[in-house]
Amino acid sequence: MQNKQHTIIILILGLLIALSPFSIDMYLPAFPAIASSLKTDIAHVGYSLTSYYAGLCAGQLIYGILIDRFGRKRPLYAGLLIYLIATLACAFSVNINMLVSVRLFMALGGCVGMVAARAIVRDLFPPKDTARVLSLLVLVMGIAPIIAPAIGGIVNTIAGWRWVFGVMALIALALLIATYKLLPETKTPDPRVSLRIKDVLPEYISVLKKPTFLVYTLAGGISYAGLYAYIAGSPFVFMTRFGFSDTAYSWAFAFNACGLISGSQINRVLLNRYDSTHISFYAAIMLFITGLLLLISTTMGIAGAPMTLCFTFLFLFCLGFLNPNTTALALRPFTAAAGRASAVLGSIQMIAGVIASWTVNFFFNGTANVMATVMFGCTALTLLLLVFFTNRLQIKQDLQPA
Repeated sequence: MQNKQHTIIILILGLLIALSPFSIDMYLPAFPAIASSLKTDIAHVGYSLTSYYAGLCAGQLIYGILIDRFGRKRPLYAGLLIYLIATLACAFSVNINMLVSVRLFMALGGCVGMVAARAIVRDLFPPKDTARVLSLLVLVMGIAPIIAPAIGGIVNTIAGWRWVFGVMALIALALLIATYKLLPETKTPDPRVSLRIKDVLPEYISVLKKPTFLVYTLAGGISYAGLYAYIAGSPFVFMTRFGFSDTAYSWAFAFNACGLISGSQINRVLLNRYDSTHISFYAAIMLFITGLLLLISTTMGIAGAPMTLCFTFLFLFCLGFLNPNTTALALRPFTAAAGRASAVLGSIQMIAGVIASWTVNFFFNGTANVMATVMFGCTALTLLLLVFFTNRLQIKQDLQPA
């Protein structure tokens, strides 16, 4: 593959994965405006995050089988079109219930990019290079949290929150065109892949029976749920608790996103000397320590805005090491079933995210304590998983194709 084509493909795949975080991060600064316009409170606007996560959970399982059956590009066209229509519907929401409901369909369409991109990486690159390529995708994906809140804040200030969704629709249209024009098809349609539920369920169950897949998917999913707890809690904590303006919050969000990017890019360098298993384990330890320090500082009441920013930055920095490696290790046993494996991985990650974000929304008490508690809980469970299964049970990476 030529370097230029390689770069274009990586860029498009990164943008496809970034579509969902962009759809989350871009409208966060508009929460107060949405609440005021739809005559509700910020906590209820937060449920539109939870519904979006729920759509990501369900949608990925649907696309997992579709991209193995029809190839990678045709489901991409369908999903991006659904996302485009649902995003326009969000812009015309007349009450909070409509917004929460339509965000579900927005996620059902947009999640196709997450499933297809991971599967295409598995199609194009050998297992030993997967973690390195995924770190590159994190670089592209990580730009979204940096620019999305800033763009959302500017658009909200100039044109109102409804136009924030209008910009999302334009991005989806551009991605649809780029996918059609520039992204190659990496898997021929396979009519042997059944779409009947009685056949699909055993296929997904067979994916879960791979010990390596299950352990690293759970570890990656639970750790990433800490990120969703941060996303759900940060508008309350920084804007309500610390009094940040929407612009200041956007910059704080961008600062923390730099942690995710820098961690993922240092991870690329470390992969030249260390394997993904070791990096994942030590990253989980670092994540646990960071989560513990955040929890202690918030419960003791000594965590002001600067300290909270510092610890959330370090949290995302550690995730930049952990997530590309757990994803690569989870997908390593699969070739023909890469789409299904990618879907299950993504759905488990989103289920954990839904639980984490709902918990933060439901128990929010005006402080950073709930967010910090959930983030720490995610780090503790992740470390327990990796210590117990990879060290004590000595799970071997099964590399047989599936």
